Amino acid sequence: MNNASDAQQLTLLSDVSSVPTVSVRFQLSQDTREIGRRHVAEIRQVLAQRQATRNNSNVITLAARTHRAA
Repeated sequence: MNNASDAQQLTLLSDVSSVPTVSVRFQLSQDTREIGRRHVAEIRQVLAQRQATRNNSNVITLAARTHRAA
């Protein structure tokens, strides 16, 4: 096990040349990055739908008032 200071973040960015310090063994192919980005987008969509469902389920509809004070 390496310690936390040796950890490196994998990237799904299309341009990995901007991160020259990443070891070749950790660089992802273009296909892998595209698949990863698609999966991330799908996960974000599912999470957004769940959040919208939660927000809608927290709404309480009150019955209309028929008698009002003068």
